[in-house]
Amino acid sequence: MADAVSDESFLLAVLNSTPIADDGPADLLADSARSTAYLAAAGGLGSPAELTHVLEARRLLQAVVRGEQTPDVLAPFLQDVLYLPAIRDGRLAWTLSAPPERGLAVRAVLTWAALDASNPGRLRPCANDECHLFLIDHSKAGTGRWCSMAVCGNRIKARRHYQRVRSAREA
Repeated sequence: MADAVSDESFLLAVLNSTPIADDGPADLLADSARSTAYLAAAGGLGSPAELTHVLEARRLLQAVVRGEQTPDVLAPFLQDVLYLPAIRDGRLAWTLSAPPERGLAVRAVLTWAALDASNPGRLRPCANDECHLFLIDHSKAGTGRWCSMAVCGNRIKARRHYQRVRSAREA
């Protein structure tokens, strides 16, 4: 299994593959040829079946993180999944065993579960209502609110400043 940082990056990439573009919602995984190549590069098979499982995991994970569904909806991804122990180089190592076509979907679900257990509430939707992206808040205080301070954070702060200035002029 990949390391925690790459797992988090993969999870965010999957969650954030449905951004809002200038002309409305987009799906970065809609092009099956490009998406299967991306999945192969992420350590998967790059098969159409794998893409189907990742798309379903994305839909459910987005709903769970937004609080629209309970985590129970993720249970089907964990059927027939095992962690197998082994000793390698004098150390205990765990290997994930999952049906190959579900491997990346399982990886995303397990990464979500690990984040939820170790840092509850740190994986969340961007606080900008016009944004559909997610963030993992690694700040010490746990106060991160936007997927990007440069984009969403700046827009919200500029909007608030404009409203304060406008209200002061009208008063």
